[in-house]
Amino acid sequence: MKRKHWALLAAATTLPLAVTTGAAAETPGQGPAPAVTCTYTPAVPADNFKGIPVFDAKKAAKPYTATLKTSQGTVTFQALTDKAPCTTFSFRFLAEHDYFDRTHCHRLTTQRLYVLQCGDPTGTGSGGPGYSFPDENLDGATYPAGTVAMANAGPNTNGSQFFFVWKDTKLSPAYTPFGRVTGGMDVLQRIAAGGEDDQNGPGDGFPTLPVDFKRVRIGNR
Repeated sequence: MKRKHWALLAAATTLPLAVTTGAAAETPGQGPAPAVTCTYTPAVPADNFKGIPVFDAKKAAKPYTATLKTSQGTVTFQALTDKAPCTTFSFRFLAEHDYFDRTHCHRLTTQRLYVLQCGDPTGTGSGGPGYSFPDENLDGATYPAGTVAMANAGPNTNGSQFFFVWKDTKLSPAYTPFGRVTGGMDVLQRIAAGGEDDQNGPGDGFPTLPVDFKRVRIGNR
């Protein structure tokens, strides 16, 4: 789904930074299981954030809940750390560095696609954290209401932008699902009911009810 204001990052022009940590776990009868490898590739930053995650497999495996306090109410989601460790580790890293605080959701779609897109500190739909990373958890991916997934500009271009699915939506399995909403679906649906300004076309624009992130915090499940 390559549409205006969906793009995240330009293609990276520098060598990828690959970090593999932790000893492989033994699987009975099968030998060592492969260690998780996450590649965070430096890219031209669209804002002033300069950090790049250093992957920690032990920390990445720990389940967590994200609490997003917004101007419209609080939304929580359970991170799918077992299915999308690289993505959830990146989200945790950004949240723990207050990256999302005082940003806003810049896109709401209300026809055919039913998503609220957030995570761009520039508010333009083209901002990102200065790095990108590959897709994961796409095999058989679906997008029912309550899904939290990454927005992208094509394969393996994930950065900081993500979206909430507020109503069952059919999408090609090209957007990494990395969370499930556990609280605040009523908040998302109220935002959606408020409509948007059609600036990107009918049913696609800036939400009429402004959604500003006051705080995004990570807690143990």
